[in-house]
Amino acid sequence: MRIRRRLPIILGVLLVAGAVALIVELRKHAPPEPARLLPGGDAFIYLNLSWVRRVNAVSQLPPVSHDPEYERFIQETGFQFERDLDRAAFAVHYPSSGGGQPRFTEVFEGTIHAEKLAAYLRKISQSVDNYRAIEIFNIPLEGRTLRVAILGVDTVAVSNHDDPGTIRAMIDRSRKLASPFGGPAFLRKYYRHVPIASLAWAIVRVDKRDNRFPLGNGIWSLLFPKQAVVVLSARYLRALHLRGEAFLNSEDDAKQATEQVNTFLNIFHSAESNASAQATDTDIKEFFDSLKIEQHNSRSVLTATLPQGFIRKVFTEPPTTLPVPEPQEGPAPPVAPNKQKQRRGPAK
Repeated sequence: MRIRRRLPIILGVLLVAGAVALIVELRKHAPPEPARLLPGGDAFIYLNLSWVRRVNAVSQLPPVSHDPEYERFIQETGFQFERDLDRAAFAVHYPSSGGGQPRFTEVFEGTIHAEKLAAYLRKISQSVDNYRAIEIFNIPLEGRTLRVAILGVDTVAVSNHDDPGTIRAMIDRSRKLASPFGGPAFLRKYYRHVPIASLAWAIVRVDKRDNRFPLGNGIWSLLFPKQAVVVLSARYLRALHLRGEAFLNSEDDAKQATEQVNTFLNIFHSAESNASAQATDTDIKEFFDSLKIEQHNSRSVLTATLPQGFIRKVFTEPPTTLPVPEPQEGPAPPVAPNKQKQRRGPAK
């Protein structure tokens, strides 16, 4: 009798524990919270600058110079991107026609002084809307309206999308971030292919017929013969590990893309071999040797590794100059006559 009475309680506890474990597992594989706030888009980009600082990956980078407008922004808001920004997520909206410009929606997380930032935004705004007790600042910028909303003590949403409902929907999603099922469907579908502990990643929809992704314009059409989805990522594990995975419609498309990328890699290797004949740099050689492209059914996977020394050389070392030849011993070369004096005489 006691077992029968306790059985429903035991089953209830097991069901609750199983539900909690399922939610934790889903949250582990769900996109980061800033990315889940984004609306639907054709490309998504994510940066985790807090981890970059934690692993000290950019300690050798030179200081960033500030223009007067950005310096004024820092002074009035107390926010400096390279110092206070922790995480950033971007959605790219391709234009409906090939001649238009893409639009962007962003989410920024970091150390934000909300009152100072609100005062600055209110000063440069053309108007301010109120939605669910959150102010939306409408800022005229380059013939369009940039909308900004402070979602919380450390989160800001920005969008220049034509539809004002875009940022309002982000405000709605910010009220239920605990859901592991949040985020655009396209992002959720391909985020599982992003390696764990990636400092930065991008998920890009590529279409040769309408090549509108703003980065690497012209490169995508050379690499991919038809439609594709590309997942790019960067992880720092004693070196910067880069990975690009292209999902194509068929094995033939993947084979063609792999061969085209391999052609570029052969050119790089050839250039590196010619350079090595004059001077050998172990970091550069290690980078070129790590470049590898492989085909897995309808996928093409490109991997590379940037050593710490390579990163340091790229950002800190000045460009190399040609050595000045030392004067050789022996008779001095004959001095050419003064051409200026020759020009003064009458022409014959």
